[in-house]
Amino acid sequence: MTTPPGWYPDPAMPTVERWWDGTNWTAHTRQAPAAPTVFAPALPVRAGRGKAVGIGAAAVAVVAAVVAGVVVFGGDDRDDPPTAGPAGTVSTGVAPSSSATSGAPAEDEDENATQVADPLNGITLPVLKGWEKPRYMSGDVPRVATVGAYPCPGATSRDCRRGMVSSHSVSGTDATTPEAVAKEDIALAADAAYEEDYLDNRTHGGIVSHKVVAARPAAVAGRTGYLVRWQVVTGKGPGGFVQSLAFPSPMGSESPVVVRFAFDAGPDGPSLATMDEIARGIRPIGSDTGGGVGSSITPGA
Repeated sequence: MTTPPGWYPDPAMPTVERWWDGTNWTAHTRQAPAAPTVFAPALPVRAGRGKAVGIGAAAVAVVAAVVAGVVVFGGDDRDDPPTAGPAGTVSTGVAPSSSATSGAPAEDEDENATQVADPLNGITLPVLKGWEKPRYMSGDVPRVATVGAYPCPGATSRDCRRGMVSSHSVSGTDATTPEAVAKEDIALAADAAYEEDYLDNRTHGGIVSHKVVAARPAAVAGRTGYLVRWQVVTGKGPGGFVQSLAFPSPMGSESPVVVRFAFDAGPDGPSLATMDEIARGIRPIGSDTGGGVGSSITPGA
């Protein structure tokens, strides 16, 4: 039977409900309402007459079964979601199996399949061939990832991705230039991708060492930015490359934006040329033109 659209418990966050569109989980979430308190009716117990006691126990059992049914059919019996690597978690719970409630959110069915929008920062990320917008990843960070997952080398019970790109707003920093922001963010990007995930799993065995392989100005989304790229060696697996690309928001403000890249190394990982291709494809929302990283740009350009 097809489960109707509606709000159901999120497989990754029990305190949050996620919208099921009838076919797939969407990115829309809301706080789950508090569970109602259910009281069992008090029935008289007559000494020496086991029948009354049996009726009371049966009533309690019925109420308990109803409560259990609410839990089971509310979707909490789904499998735990695996974690996506190198920088995110995938929620692969099956379709919920109870009746849906009303209040459908506005869906992005008309969104261009070749890009992922980040309205907060005013940019779009390109979706190249062999890449996709992950449907079941926890959180609301705009991101694209390579199609298909594989068992994480440091935690085979979880799944990783060969490549991941995500955009982030920058806050809580004294850095005022794209160069300073990128140099400050790169360690955070490396830790998020290859050190520990949000559940403290070291999906790649942790970072053993790193080296800087690129640090230069870059044009992106029509603005002058700066990129820093590290190669990291991990305790397990082939390691990878991480990059922080910082630039002013194209929305008319100077609020900085960081796009993080995490690519597995080795023959199965995306090429560094793909990293540059994605950077060149970052555009201001509503624009068909963008910047790139193919040429050197002076910081004052």
